[in-house]
Amino acid sequence: MTVTIERLGHAGDGIADGPIFVPRTLPGEVVNGDVIGGRMDAPRIVTPSADRIRPKCPAYQRCGGCALHHAAPDFVQNWKGAVVRQALSAHGVKAPIRQFHSSPPNSRRRAKLTGRRTKKGATVGFFAPRSDVLHDISGCLTLSPAITEKIPALQAFTSDFGSRRGVLQFWVLETAAGLDVAVDGLDADPGQFEAFAHWAQTHQIARLTIQDETVVTLQMPSLRFGNVIVAPPPRGFTQATAQAELFLQNAVRDAVGPSTQILDLFAGLGTLGLPLATQAAVHAVEGDAGLLSAIDTGMRHATGVKPVRTEKRDLFKSPIPANEMADYDAVIVDPPRAGASAQVAQIAQSQVPVVAMVSCNPITFAADAAVLCSAGFELDWIDVVDQFRWSTHIEVAAKFSR
Repeated sequence: MTVTIERLGHAGDGIADGPIFVPRTLPGEVVNGDVIGGRMDAPRIVTPSADRIRPKCPAYQRCGGCALHHAAPDFVQNWKGAVVRQALSAHGVKAPIRQFHSSPPNSRRRAKLTGRRTKKGATVGFFAPRSDVLHDISGCLTLSPAITEKIPALQAFTSDFGSRRGVLQFWVLETAAGLDVAVDGLDADPGQFEAFAHWAQTHQIARLTIQDETVVTLQMPSLRFGNVIVAPPPRGFTQATAQAELFLQNAVRDAVGPSTQILDLFAGLGTLGLPLATQAAVHAVEGDAGLLSAIDTGMRHATGVKPVRTEKRDLFKSPIPANEMADYDAVIVDPPRAGASAQVAQIAQSQVPVVAMVSCNPITFAADAAVLCSAGFELDWIDVVDQFRWSTHIEVAAKFSR
């Protein structure tokens, strides 16, 4: 079939009439190929878009980690902004986009890699698109050099300890102390721990965790949020790039202004709330006890900060009620992809004057924004963050005020 691409879907595939989904194409392009099950997985570009560029990443054709290397940067920025606008428009909310930030190449400090033992050794990388075929990602333009440099070490680990019958999952995080590595998918025998520790020492891994047990800590991984240094637990959530983290922190600081009593909901490691502790008392609420413990430990050694109180709470099942927000002059909300509908409903009923919201899902963000706006808040501005460069992932930071 020969078809014309009408638009991009949220997963980054081009969509032609039918609908027919065509990966790695752009609006306006004429493409030809076999269509199976509503997909044209191997299109031939008959008429390319003016926004098409030659991918610079040598791994792009075989790797499923990215979806938009073939699109010009301006096109990606405009498309991601349009996704946010369309999501809000569906709820009758206007999207005053203030600015756009894109993380630079080779800046991703956190990633989940897969390792598979082979006859000749091992492969560590990402799966091909819509496939369980694992590919080497040499030359990846997304991962930080600190992670890329350790891929041969992860290959050696997979070759020595992995099984041909399954795969290993490596959760890697670059920190000031070095690489933090957590491994899943390995049925480890305690008798192997000495060998694991030797591998970590040989390859200068800051901390190695197998399943849920820390095998060795050569240097405690740490992240700095304002005046507070936090040691993240293994697999603890952090922003994928340091540049996007700083951009989100600055956006939240702009939103809360001179507030002195801040409620930080879905606080995580304190990424957004702790930098504000130099000016405000912060109440950090989070459902993961390990993340809160890291905040508490960091606060015990911090100087020049106001009090930070932590609370373990499932904000989906037990949101902070509106009447308990009376003492706060700003609320930070940074929920997971599912959004924060139960908690936002309570914020809407409160008298809190300012809300700083960060979201990794424009669809649930738009639904939550609509609830706030219908309750008398105004959406002052939105910052769009392209943290996972060349992917379809979109983050937003926004200010709502009464």
